[in-house]
Amino acid sequence: MKKLLLFTLVICFCGLTAIDSYAQQRPSNTELGIIVGEPTGLSAKFWTSANSAFDLGLAWSFSGQGSMHIHSNYLLHNTLDNPNLALYYGLGGRLLMKDDPKIGIRIPLGLQYVIPDSRLGLFFELAPMLNLIPDTEFDVNGGLGLRYFL
Repeated sequence: MKKLLLFTLVICFCGLTAIDSYAQQRPSNTELGIIVGEPTGLSAKFWTSANSAFDLGLAWSFSGQGSMHIHSNYLLHNTLDNPNLALYYGLGGRLLMKDDPKIGIRIPLGLQYVIPDSRLGLFFELAPMLNLIPDTEFDVNGGLGLRYFL
């Protein structure tokens, strides 16, 4: 279990080394905040270019008996009519740490709105998942969040 956790953490943070300094006109390339939903906890986003980013979640899942939830995704963003509003989608993984850990693939889809003249971004996300270990099963995460550009 310790090797699996270490491997997951290494994969989650690999994206940090690829951050470019030329990301689009936003207050910074790093966002930290919270997400409320399933799961509920901490959220971070690390921009790697004008339209791509890695995100990371460290949260508590309330489904079943409750457990720690860790996820990371690679995201692509498409700006909509409003330059502060973007549709994003991506691919990632998650680890649900409980007596019988679950590992799965996430396919997040969401909207992010950067509040003009502020360092705040609001987001809404739905993430269908396919758990692969220990059993194959379908699940869905979703939530509303607020992040601060550092």
